[in-house]
Amino acid sequence: MLKRAVWQGLVAGLAGAAVMTAAEKIEQRVTDRPDSYVPARVLARLTGLPETSGQQPRWQNLAMHYGQGALLGVLRSVMAQAGLRGAWASTMFTAVRLTNDQILENATGVGAPPLTWPRPELAIDVLHKSIYAFATGAVADVLAARDGVGPGQRHAALRPGRHADVGPLPRAAARRA
Repeated sequence: MLKRAVWQGLVAGLAGAAVMTAAEKIEQRVTDRPDSYVPARVLARLTGLPETSGQQPRWQNLAMHYGQGALLGVLRSVMAQAGLRGAWASTMFTAVRLTNDQILENATGVGAPPLTWPRPELAIDVLHKSIYAFATGAVADVLAARDGVGPGQRHAALRPGRHADVGPLPRAAARRA
């Protein structure tokens, strides 16, 4: 399961990052919001690369943007392989994507906590991270579905509906893939 989740997650995460980038470019044309160089600054601080004032090198922005998207896609793929699929799983993953950004941005001193941001800027960030999470989730779910249902889905199928008294799957059934 994990081996499949890695390659499927890298694919899903890159696809999600591409969709998010396209959405950002459309939004920027509508709102006249300039490019953000936060990803490049975070990468520079994490790797010790030199920083410049103003615009950062585009390759650094793209490397951080797509690298982060690909790596986090692996987590979403693990979710899908385990049986956490669909809109609910992508909603959970949105929080993971936002949290990852905030940890890196705040730990490096490049960003500030979202509660201190202007509300429109916060709304735009949440929108774009949601687009990433749902696009990544859609690809991860499709790829995982080719491998069949996950252990969580097999467990849910034991007794369809919402029940508190359903025990865990037998160990052998949970490992089946």
